[in-house]
Amino acid sequence: MKKVYLDNASTTAIRPEVIQEITKIMVEDFGNPSSTHSFGRNGKTIVELSRKSIAKHFNCTAQEIIFTSGGTEADNWILRSAVEDLKVERIITSKIEHHAVLYTVLALQEEYNIQVDYVKVNADGSLDLTHLSNLLSDEKKTLVSLMHVNNETGTILDLERVSLICKQYNALFHSDTVQSVGKTEIDLHKTPIDFILASAHKFHGPKGIGFAFVRKNSGLQPLLFGGEQEKGLRAGTEAIHQIAGMAKALSISYEKLDEERNYILELKKYLIDQLESHFPDFRINGKKDDFYNIINIILPFSSDKTSMLLFSLDMKGIAVSRGSACQSGSIKPSHVLKEMLSEEDLKLPNLRISFSHYNTKEDVDWLIESLKNI
Repeated sequence: MKKVYLDNASTTAIRPEVIQEITKIMVEDFGNPSSTHSFGRNGKTIVELSRKSIAKHFNCTAQEIIFTSGGTEADNWILRSAVEDLKVERIITSKIEHHAVLYTVLALQEEYNIQVDYVKVNADGSLDLTHLSNLLSDEKKTLVSLMHVNNETGTILDLERVSLICKQYNALFHSDTVQSVGKTEIDLHKTPIDFILASAHKFHGPKGIGFAFVRKNSGLQPLLFGGEQEKGLRAGTEAIHQIAGMAKALSISYEKLDEERNYILELKKYLIDQLESHFPDFRINGKKDDFYNIINIILPFSSDKTSMLLFSLDMKGIAVSRGSACQSGSIKPSHVLKEMLSEEDLKLPNLRISFSHYNTKEDVDWLIESLKNI
C-alpha cells in the first residue's frame, strides 16, 4: 500500500545524514562529558561545538543555549522559574497555545495564585495585539507567553512587534518556537525576546532532545537538581549523540532553508488548487498565507463523517491529523479551533495537513483521490 506522511507538524523523519552522525558518535564517543579523561573531554568538545553551531543560527551567544529534553521541559522550566525565582505576578498568554504552556500556566495559577490574562483571538487565528498592549498597561511584574507559529493552524505571530510591545512595558517575553525553529529565520540579536525553545524532532532531528535560549543574566534557576551540567541550570548527563544529531539537523535545515521552503510552499499551493477544484466549498481555518508547511481545513462533508475521517484516510495509508498530536487520542474538539469557530463548524470534519521536503505532488493527488472516495 502507498504510504503518505502529511503530519510533519507532529514529528518529522530524521535526515539520513543525522542518523549517520548520531550512529558515529554512539560508537566512537561514548564518554561522559563531565569526566576529565580523554573520553570525557572528547564528549565535552562535541557538546560545546554543537552549542556554538546552534547559537550561530540565531545570532546569540553559545552560553545562552541550554540543552533540554525538548519543548515541553523548556516551557515548564521557563514559566515555573519566572514565577518562583523572577517573582512574576502575572502571565499573559492566549487560549490557543500548546498545552505545554497552557497547563503549566494553570498549575502555576493554582500553586502561586498568580494573575493570568488571555489575549483575544481573532476569527482568523491571529492575536489582537491592541488587546495585548491594553493588558500590559496595567503595570505588574509580567511574563508574556505567546507562540511563534501555531502548531494547529500555522498562524504566525509577529515576534519583532510583540517583543517591542513587551519591552515598552518592561515585560518578559517567552515564545514557544517549536514549530518555527529550523523552518524560518529568527535573529535574537535583532529581536529583544527573552526566551525561545526548540525540539529537534520538528526539524528532522532525533526525539527526546531540544534546547532553550535563555537571554544572558535572566536569573532563571534550575528545574532539575543534581550535577553541574549546563552551567548548573539543567542537571543530568548530556546525551552527546542526541545533541550532535540536533545540531546537524539544524545546520542542514538552515543550509537548505530557501530551497526547501520554496518547494513546500509550491506543494501547499498545489493542494489548495486541488481542493478548490474538487471541493469548492472547503474552508481554510486561518489564512491562506499562514506558515508555509501547515494548512488546517474544514471539508464540505456532513458532520457524521468527522469521527471516521482520520481512520478512513489511515486505511488508505495517509497520515494526517485533526490537531495537535499530543491530544490526538482525545475526541474533544481542538482547543485552538474552539477559539476560532462556531459550535456548528466545530462539528464538521477538519484536517491539519503539514508538509516536509519529502512530500510530492503525487502525495497530494492521493490525498484528494482518497477524500473523494469518502
